[in-house]
Amino acid sequence: ENFEKCLVFLDAIGISVRFKKLEDDCLLPGLKIEEGIIYVDKEKLLYPGDILHEAGHIAVVPANERHSLSEESIGKRKDNAAEEMMAIAWSFAACLHLQLDVYFVFHENGYKGSASHIAENFKQGHCFGVPMLQWVGMTLERKNDEAPDVSIYPAMIKWKRV
Repeated sequence: ENFEKCLVFLDAIGISVRFKKLEDDCLLPGLKIEEGIIYVDKEKLLYPGDILHEAGHIAVVPANERHSLSEESIGKRKDNAAEEMMAIAWSFAACLHLQLDVYFVFHENGYKGSASHIAENFKQGHCFGVPMLQWVGMTLERKNDEAPDVSIYPAMIKWKRV
């Protein structure tokens, strides 16, 4: 199943996922980030693909700040807008890496109604957030025809920011 594939991937790259009962006040139904860990309430989880977007938030913050990341702190971070765009680009790359349909993450009820628009743009190579992923060393951009064997976005060099 796609959700299980995500869990194996997140474990392999060192993003912790734990299961527990959550309150109904979660930003995303059945998911919550606390102290850099993703908590999942399987009974309340409506969109399993949302786990990749939440993982993207954890992955793109500097390593020394991950442990303090929470659902509440994400929106208050000084680089929140850039990190949100990076998390979206990261989750798109993760979908492709895991060979999942991008609509697993970019479902019709996500991204304030813009999910399909975002997914279509990314599929056509119109990707926001990628320059920031490049800037922090998580992916590469090939200029012209230099080094054709170099992996470029949506391939990732690192799945977590240093």
